[in-house]
Amino acid sequence: MKISTKGRYALRMLLDLAQSQQDGYVALKEVAARQNISKKYLEQIVIALNPTGILTSNRGFQGGYRLARAPREVTVFEVLEATEDSMAPVVCLRSQVNTCPRQEQCATLSLWTGLYNVVREYLEGITLQQLLDENAAMAGNDYVI
Repeated sequence: MKISTKGRYALRMLLDLAQSQQDGYVALKEVAARQNISKKYLEQIVIALNPTGILTSNRGFQGGYRLARAPREVTVFEVLEATEDSMAPVVCLRSQVNTCPRQEQCATLSLWTGLYNVVREYLEGITLQQLLDENAAMAGNDYVI
């Protein structure tokens, strides 16, 4: 399984917004500058995230984006599921109902289902807040005497 730049950049963008929650709405150009990511690419990511309810936007002079929910309520899985199209390791597991005509005879279906369940459970157990907290703890250990 390989996570694309779209998924990785989406997480970076959302973590940046989470750190800026107190600033209100944040312009994509500011996030782009801080994260060294193209604003055009961030616009594509926003389009993928819009239907998920993770982001809220405001147009106009004070416009921009912010998290629609607290960082502790947004999981890595839902971000990656939105930006990667699906985290399922095989096509037949991408929808709620497996319509593969070979599923009854498939000797590997249980393997792929188990892998998907492990990945989903792991990524659903990690929130944006946990990533922020972990990063803050690591930064706190960076001292010199």
